[in-house]
Amino acid sequence: MAQQLIQTQAQKQVQTQKLSQQQMLQVKLLEMPLTELEDNVRAELDDNPALEVSTDEETPTENTADDYSDTTGTESSEREDALDDALKDLASDDDMPVTYSQHSTDNADYEEMVYGDTTSFYDKLKEQMGVLELTPKQHDIMEYLIGSLDDDGLLRKDADTISDELAIYHNIDASPEEINQVLHLLQGFDPAGIGAHTLQECLLLQIERRPPSQLKDDMKAIVEKAFDEFSKKHWDKMQAQLGLTDARTKEAIAEISRLNPKPGASLGETEGRNLQQITPDFIVDTADDGTVTFTLNQGDLPELTISPSFSDMVDTYKNNRKGMSRSEKEALLYAKEKVDKAQGYIEAIKQRRHTLYVTMKAIINWQHKFFTDGDEADLKPMILKDIADKTGLDISTISRVSNVKYAQTRWGTFPLRYFFSDGYKTGDGGELSTRKIKLALKDIISKEDKQKPLSDDALAAAMKKAGYPIARRTIAKYREQMDIPVARLRKA
Repeated sequence: MAQQLIQTQAQKQVQTQKLSQQQMLQVKLLEMPLTELEDNVRAELDDNPALEVSTDEETPTENTADDYSDTTGTESSEREDALDDALKDLASDDDMPVTYSQHSTDNADYEEMVYGDTTSFYDKLKEQMGVLELTPKQHDIMEYLIGSLDDDGLLRKDADTISDELAIYHNIDASPEEINQVLHLLQGFDPAGIGAHTLQECLLLQIERRPPSQLKDDMKAIVEKAFDEFSKKHWDKMQAQLGLTDARTKEAIAEISRLNPKPGASLGETEGRNLQQITPDFIVDTADDGTVTFTLNQGDLPELTISPSFSDMVDTYKNNRKGMSRSEKEALLYAKEKVDKAQGYIEAIKQRRHTLYVTMKAIINWQHKFFTDGDEADLKPMILKDIADKTGLDISTISRVSNVKYAQTRWGTFPLRYFFSDGYKTGDGGELSTRKIKLALKDIISKEDKQKPLSDDALAAAMKKAGYPIARRTIAKYREQMDIPVARLRKA
């Protein structure tokens, strides 16, 4: 019997969750770091004529008031009292006090918060292009090659692939031979090793720049002919294959180890790669008595308010609706739309400040010992859910706050994610911070006999003796996470 497809209609009740436009705006602003938010505010001021910068900074309007500010570090205002009531007793009785104040660029310390040279890795390489006599076509190829380098300064694509990409995306007909000619010029740029396809080629490019010597020949032979043995530290096989003496082998290995496997990354450290600047969203200060205070960095954010002319226009039209012409009604709707949007934007900015404040306060209370002494080992296990429970906020909100946000402390500037770490349950019901375990493991490995490095079983025994009863497989997992090789590859 043939089967038939029959369409039927059925009614059912489904519960779905949808974000309003205002909620989506709040989420968008919350995810932004301070510098991006400054750009967004400027763009919104240009786009919405009903939104203005308040000229009365001393007595801001209700729309621009900072409900969470306490520049004296005390709870002296009614607004601060109301805020603390909403925090659901965030701090426990035995917590040290954590106070908050708003920070602006008027503070002289602000200049220290932004660091990193504004000259990018890309720009530094383009500057070196200026000394070459390139044809327009070679210039375009060179720019594309520079833009194709990865974070380490290596070019992971072959000439054929780049030739296809130039033809498809830039309408440039360049043969693989032409691309390799330009690449050869790029590989002559500083730092040495830029533009290599592999780590082996990167090391060879650096070796080629050394003056002629027996040592250079030995280094080149090792990297060219015995690179696999070198990378696996099979010194005996490498030495026998190349016929080197013990002294020459040891000297060549030491010199190769001094070469830079990531030339792009090293340039980025000194030149501010990719225009990276870190502007902390929080400035945490620890007093000598252990009191921790923090400020929310406002950067160049202005106080926002509703344009009086737009507010008056809306009020006037509302009180004179009878007899309004079509054009007047359209003007009323336009003004009301812009005023509502401006009010929503101001409210979203205030909500962002509040969310950042309660989250940072919870983090400081949880990790108070670290903010007191700066010892990484004192960071307690803390996950997103812990802070969500403390603040009453959703886990996704805590995740957005801790993403691409930084805190400047007495001990350095850290991403908020730095303060989060998982815990390891011990057999006796206790819990240890994975970060503390990793530090202890790293310390034991650093002190081991380099001629007889410890196996994972031996490391597990040493960790247990040090008070960290960790299984061997856990040792192996943490060792791999810290990019520490196995015992055989750690042998000197």
